[in-house]
Amino acid sequence: MVEKVSRGPKQKITGTQIRAGRAIVRWSANELADQAQIGVMTVRRAEAAEGVPNLIPNNLDAIQSALEEAGVEFIGGELPGVRPRKRKAKS
Repeated sequence: MVEKVSRGPKQKITGTQIRAGRAIVRWSANELADQAQIGVMTVRRAEAAEGVPNLIPNNLDAIQSALEEAGVEFIGGELPGVRPRKRKAKS
């Protein structure tokens, strides 16, 4: 089975993935909110959701983009997850 990694059109991420992604980069909810330029209560609502959070799509995209820019890779498929993005080797 091949795992799907986010590239191109964004997949819908879950509240669990957001919590796990935030843990990988060791950000508080406030730090994620600042990086995503959204309110901290929006982050908390997203993280509390079972499955895909019911947020304005732009807010969910902002959360995902902020975490991806910080080095989180979202994995789709039957068992969605997250992992640190592999760093490119220096030439």
